[in-house]
Amino acid sequence: MKRLPIVGLVSAVVFMWCGLSGHAAHAAQTGSSPNDAKGLWLSADKGAVIEFKDCADPAGALCATIVWDKDAGTPLDTCGLMIAKLKKYDDEAWRDGWVHDPRTKKNYKAAVRVNKDTLALRAYIGAEILGETEEMSRVATLPAGCKAPH
Repeated sequence: MKRLPIVGLVSAVVFMWCGLSGHAAHAAQTGSSPNDAKGLWLSADKGAVIEFKDCADPAGALCATIVWDKDAGTPLDTCGLMIAKLKKYDDEAWRDGWVHDPRTKKNYKAAVRVNKDTLALRAYIGAEILGETEEMSRVATLPAGCKAPH
């Protein structure tokens, strides 16, 4: 019997779904809280530090701003750029908002999960399962580079 390509796709989606479910179960075991995402995070490519903190508006939301950029002072400088706003914490993740990719200048839906000193930022269009994840590492201090906000 000839196997249809859709069977492979369904198998891949089921495999990915099981992987995400396992991630959620692991997050629940670690006792993640809404405050775990707050702080300074080094991007996966080590080219930027993003600060996640409470948004001024709306209250109770989580915002992310680039506070250090390896390209500071050049035309590619993104210091001070807000790259995410997530409105609610639900099921061990910040959700219901957007993330901005400064490289492509596109906005996506987003989910943020934290496991100890790793922040997983998942950007997607449509269903979360079809997105891409960038893992960031927690840092305690900022390298020199960006100018202080006015």
